[in-house]
Amino acid sequence: MSFELASNYQPQGDQAQAIAKLTKSLEAGNRHQTLLGVTGSGKTFTVANVIRNLGRPALVISHNKTLAAQLYSEFKQFFPASAVEYFVSYFDYYQPEAYIPRSDTYIEKDSSINEEIERLRLSTTSALLSRRDVVVVASVSCIYGLASPEDYMDMLLTVKRGQLITREAVLAKLVDMLYERNDIAFQRGRFRVRGDVVEVQPANLDDEALRIEFFGDEIDSLKTFDPLTGHTHDALTTFTLYPAKQFVTPHDKLNRALRTIREELDERIIFFEKHGKLLEAQRLKMRTEYDLEMIQEMGFCSGIENYSRHLSGRPPGSKPYTLLDFIPKDYVLIVDESHASIPQIGGMYEGDRSRKSVLVDYGFRLPSAMDNRPLNFEEFMGMTHQIIYVSATPAEFELRNSVVGNAGYFPHKRDRIGEPEVEPFAVAGEPVNGAEKTLRISRVDLPVEKFDVTTPGASLVVEQIIRPTGLLDPRITIRPLKNQIDESLELCRARVELKERVLITTLTKRTAEDLADYLRDVGLKVRYLHSDIDTIERVEILRALRAAEFDILVGINLLREGLDLPEVSLVCILDADKEGYLRSQTSLIQTAGRAARHVNGEVVLFADTITKSMQKLISITEYRRRRQIDYNTKHNITPTSVQRAVQESLHTILKGREIAESVVREAGGDFSVTEVLRELEQEMEIASANLEFERAALLRDQIMELKTGTGISKIEPRRKPLKYSKGRGKKGAYR
Repeated sequence: MSFELASNYQPQGDQAQAIAKLTKSLEAGNRHQTLLGVTGSGKTFTVANVIRNLGRPALVISHNKTLAAQLYSEFKQFFPASAVEYFVSYFDYYQPEAYIPRSDTYIEKDSSINEEIERLRLSTTSALLSRRDVVVVASVSCIYGLASPEDYMDMLLTVKRGQLITREAVLAKLVDMLYERNDIAFQRGRFRVRGDVVEVQPANLDDEALRIEFFGDEIDSLKTFDPLTGHTHDALTTFTLYPAKQFVTPHDKLNRALRTIREELDERIIFFEKHGKLLEAQRLKMRTEYDLEMIQEMGFCSGIENYSRHLSGRPPGSKPYTLLDFIPKDYVLIVDESHASIPQIGGMYEGDRSRKSVLVDYGFRLPSAMDNRPLNFEEFMGMTHQIIYVSATPAEFELRNSVVGNAGYFPHKRDRIGEPEVEPFAVAGEPVNGAEKTLRISRVDLPVEKFDVTTPGASLVVEQIIRPTGLLDPRITIRPLKNQIDESLELCRARVELKERVLITTLTKRTAEDLADYLRDVGLKVRYLHSDIDTIERVEILRALRAAEFDILVGINLLREGLDLPEVSLVCILDADKEGYLRSQTSLIQTAGRAARHVNGEVVLFADTITKSMQKLISITEYRRRRQIDYNTKHNITPTSVQRAVQESLHTILKGREIAESVVREAGGDFSVTEVLRELEQEMEIASANLEFERAALLRDQIMELKTGTGISKIEPRRKPLKYSKGRGKKGAYR
């Protein structure tokens, strides 16, 4: 099935030449190519057109969840008839297992799984196994371990109308696939049985369930239905059910794994006892035997991923199975904001290894747990074929690799410690560090037919700096550090009066929070954003900024790559002359780009000296503005601000919460307070039932205080799911 691009717009500015050049390079078989596109030039639309032209599956990797959510939303709009999937870590909160020998402190693994994101991950694997028109938007989570694709395929259950199979065989298969039987609470990943009718809610679907009706040992009918009301949707001839978990193993491999785990345990215990480490031996024996019992009885245990090498039958030291193993071999990899994503991919392996080596040495895990790991960079590159690096500030890795004839890859700088480095980014055609060699970038005015994709060594870096709206790069203004807070306050007030938005970047979380409090105290509507805020709330904050629920957003390093905020007209960078990671050339260019979607875009740098990074920002901005002004003059274009409706980013994840909010608003209550009160009352009842009366009394006092402060006198209980008794309700509700 081919990709059908749905858009009311045709390529504008220099998008057409970028699309044509990238398509030409990929069709010529080149492995590495780079799209050097400025903020607001429509890089996502360009990439979508390239995907459409190639007609092959695509994996888009982003370095953070917020940007991944935005890309997911945009690609869903571009390809409504295709499978656009979202694959990020399903943990809302994750504390990895760790041990600190110095203080003899063991930190148990603690996590909170977001069930909706887990469903989207399962939907990703099922789509990759069933169709080719798939675009997967993923975070670095895609290089972490999953079940073997072979095992996953073996655990599928395909049912057909008229198929000869017993009801018991279907139920047994569902249990093997880690579905749970629950005849009362019918939820995703569960099934229920009513006589000759088996109803299953697939783990990869949210609002649809399957009803299998038997006549003896034959499947009489297959129907999809609404799991809430029971209303029938469609009658089907065939349906494929996918496993309820991503770690699934057939019985024969499970039994083999139990044997090999015990063998490794015996060897490790002998090792510890031989070296006089009796405590470690006892600890490892107790923990591993408990896990073995759970796997044998339940088919699952907490931390089962640590036994993935045994479960999949891999040899020691081999790379794990990941999402990349599920994708067809001819897929195209798009590395978004590659200057940040490539280093992140390269750093995951070492961080994971250093933590697990301590756990293994002190008897908390078997040595095989070391093979439950992310891919290292060499393994990752070995599983890629054709790559598009997308960035406004591509680093040396992307620029050096994007040449014709490079079938391998030039190592990342961490593998070349001590060797001289070139500038991470420079103006097209300028000397690099004064050397004769230049960064050969295909400029906008180079015709597509002259773009060389066959001569070895020819550059495959494509420039895209003309925005479809005619917008110029924002003006750069430098102000002294003295009174930077007060000057920022006045600048903010001026923009707020014009109904425009403002971003302010600081160097620390504490400064961001304190500055937000200060601006709030003087009457401005402001919020802050940093890494302590969870993924979904970050998306909500950015959407609220666009929706004018507040006017100023204070942040640190999250106000950078890819954030689509066309209402922002001013970016204030505090302490801009403090050279370092947060004020490097790349950081300054990326942060300044947040004001590039507004006709009044301006960047104010508060600094007493002009650093090398600041000078680079100024020179690159002047170069781009000069090219953009010439293009606008030549084509008689008047710059206009980007006009875009506020998107419901990751709408599927937030749908239930938004509906609940609207219901409570109609009732005149406050959603967040109401939810908190419900949770407190539930905790109070549990504490009372457990005879923890002091805790119950404390919770009661908190509830009374919160009700008094908000004027709420009564909290309505949660609505129970709508159910129809047999023979009542609407026709077709239940058989």
